Amino acid sequence: MSNTQQTEEVPLRQRISENPRPALVWLLAGALLIAMEFGALVGVFVDLLSLIVNLIPGNPGIGAVNALEAFVKSIPTLLSRDVIPNQGYWNGQGWEATFLGLEPKYAWLVRTILVYVYAALVFAWAWNGYTRFRRYYRYADWTPRDDVVDRLRGHTWGQFGFVIVFLFLVMAIFAPALGPTTVEANILDPYSNSVQYWDGEVGTSNGEVAEITVGEANLGSGSQGTASENFGPWTYDDYNRFHPFGTTTNGKDLFTNMATGARVSLSIGLASMGAAGIIALALAMITSYYKGLSDLIVILTSDSIQALPILMILILVMVVFQGTWFAELYDGALLMIGIFVLTQWPFLWRAIRGPALQTAEQEWIDAAKSFGQKPFVIMEKHMAPYVIGYMLVYTSMSLGGIIIAVAGLSFLGLGINPPTPEWGRIISDGQPYVASASWHISLIPGLLITLIVTGFNALGDGIRDAIDPKSKTGEGENTEAMAGGSGA
Repeated sequence: MSNTQQTEEVPLRQRISENPRPALVWLLAGALLIAMEFGALVGVFVDLLSLIVNLIPGNPGIGAVNALEAFVKSIPTLLSRDVIPNQGYWNGQGWEATFLGLEPKYAWLVRTILVYVYAALVFAWAWNGYTRFRRYYRYADWTPRDDVVDRLRGHTWGQFGFVIVFLFLVMAIFAPALGPTTVEANILDPYSNSVQYWDGEVGTSNGEVAEITVGEANLGSGSQGTASENFGPWTYDDYNRFHPFGTTTNGKDLFTNMATGARVSLSIGLASMGAAGIIALALAMITSYYKGLSDLIVILTSDSIQALPILMILILVMVVFQGTWFAELYDGALLMIGIFVLTQWPFLWRAIRGPALQTAEQEWIDAAKSFGQKPFVIMEKHMAPYVIGYMLVYTSMSLGGIIIAVAGLSFLGLGINPPTPEWGRIISDGQPYVASASWHISLIPGLLITLIVTGFNALGDGIRDAIDPKSKTGEGENTEAMAGGSGA
């Protein structure tokens, strides 16, 4: 056995032990980043655990989950509303209960900037881990993946899409910290929470500190289309509460609605396309490897589903299940995920069928068969890696469509159950005021939906061009494969 062959058999763990410093520095940096937001990260897992428990009949262990959730909320995090508060009030001389005594809008802006700086640091840390692996622990000086990454880094349209998607992901993930108020206090249970405010003209000493429930404050802060009943972007209401995007028709904070709605849309989109992608990839491997009858059955099934009017099916299912226990799970999100999985996997399978068939005809597949490797091993190790890239392209492009579909159903009153925030319902509520002083209620969510869908499509274009440079010209065998145009 040659020295090269012996080197190639050294496992990654041994390579790291021989040169541990780069890995240790990277891990220490990651531990510091995790420590800064440990409470929030643990809270995400507790939320998932709570969701799973709620899906089980009888909710066994819900008491323990609630106790764990209360404990996690008591863990301080650097970028939290407790550390950098923005909900304060004027006391006649200055602002009380805000970060460093700043005006609420500046305190909120400081927290928002720090959240995005932290997210950028996390991304830089992840990217640094990849570069350290390439430099210190990878055998090959070059792999085809390097060219893909380099092409994506030089793709301006794809970079634009990445920035937009990154901003959207941060808004969704850090929604509890980004909102100027909490969902529980401002939207879900406003009459069980209260706020203090300066009962008088802010900036003067003529008045007094008063207290009011959030629900009552919301009633007096609605944007109803007239100059006297409107709280637009970057304004305060009469209760010293700052609203970056203004208020809704019922006086609730629009930015808090948007941030929480982004989380809802993202969770539905990722869960739907993730499950649909797994189904599509599994069927693509099976049909391309065995062909024949298996391919024909999947073709007929996918064609039958794609022939249905998808929008009408979505509306019909939502109407039929409306009011049932299944439609109440996760405020209706679980039902929507199931519908999107059923309607999206045929499209994804069609999209990756061509590349899968081409991969199945390659010489290395025949060689693997001749060596007696099992079909599952061949599909997993020799076929799937060449197809997953194409699937990522189409899943990233389809995410924007899922977001539009969720918003459209909510606009029709069939999506996420109120009072859980959802962008489409916000647009529907603000539709009568589009040409009035309260234009922000519908326009801001509409612009964000357009921007985010464009961002996902741009990112998908960038990934497609990075994986397959010939796709830029629209010519060549690879472009036809991506379109799923190969025959059985």
